[in-house]
Amino acid sequence: MAAANEAFPRTGLSGQQTTLGGETVGSIRSQNPFMVAENVNVHYGDIHAIRNVSLEIGKREVIALIGPSGCGKTTFLRCLNRMNDSIESARVTGQITLDGRDIYRKQQDPVALRARVGMVFQKPNPFPKSIYDNVAYGPRIHGLAADRAQLDDIVHTSLERAGLLKEVRDRLDEPGLSLSGGQQQRLCIARTIAVNPEVILMDEPCSALDPIATARIEDLIDELCEDYAIVIVTHSMQQAARVSQRVAYFHLGLLVEVDETNRIFTNPQHKLTEDYITGRIG
Repeated sequence: MAAANEAFPRTGLSGQQTTLGGETVGSIRSQNPFMVAENVNVHYGDIHAIRNVSLEIGKREVIALIGPSGCGKTTFLRCLNRMNDSIESARVTGQITLDGRDIYRKQQDPVALRARVGMVFQKPNPFPKSIYDNVAYGPRIHGLAADRAQLDDIVHTSLERAGLLKEVRDRLDEPGLSLSGGQQQRLCIARTIAVNPEVILMDEPCSALDPIATARIEDLIDELCEDYAIVIVTHSMQQAARVSQRVAYFHLGLLVEVDETNRIFTNPQHKLTEDYITGRIG
C-alpha cells in the first residue's frame, strides 16, 4: 500500500482540493494524465447539475464513477465526448482537454471527437444492420479502410478484441439484433474500438446483463485497459472494486473524493463516501 500511496500523491488537480461540508479531501491524481477536466459545470436551464468538477483520466487505466442515482455521474461522463451538445438546454463551462487540446474549442468537430472518445451505453444498442455492418460503420464513415480487404481486417480484429469473433465468425451477415444481450453489448464494444479510440466511456454497461455476461464484459474491460483509458459509470461497488484502479465518488453534482480503488473501499477520507459505501446513503 505504501508504494501505491507514493504513486498517487494526495494532492488535488493543480494543487487544488475539494472542500465539502467543512472537510477537505485530496484528489488522487492519475500517473499518466491524458484527458483532464478542470472546474467543469453543467447547467440544464436553471438546474445546476455538475459543480466545479476537476478530474484527471490516465492512459491505460480504468476509473470508476460511483454515487447515488441522480448525483451527476452520467452527466459528467457525457461531457467527455460532448454528448450533452444534443440537449438544447445544456450548458457546459470549465475546460476539458484531450492530449492537451480543449475538446470544446470551436474548431473541434464533435463527430471526430467521438471517434477518439467512444461510448458504450447502458442498454446494448446495435444498429439495425448485420453484425459485419455494425462494426464496419465507423471505419466507413471515417475513411479508415482503403478497400474491402482492409475493412474485413478491421471488422475481424475488432470482433476478436471484443471477445466475439469465435461466436459470430460464420454469421456476420445476420442482424446484430439477433444476438443475445451480452453478445450485443460486446458487439457495441467492437463497434466502438473499430475506429481506434483513445478513451472509452461506459455508462453502466452491465446493468441489463446477467451475471455470466457481466463477467465476460468485466474480463474484456481488464484486457482493453492495456490500450485505452476507460471511464465507467457503475452502481455496483463490487464491479468498481473489480475493474478499476481509481474511483471517483459523486454526490449531488459534486466530486467528493477521488482515490485509489482499494483505499476508497477500505479507508475513505470523506464521511459522505463512507456513508455511501456502507449503505447509509444511496
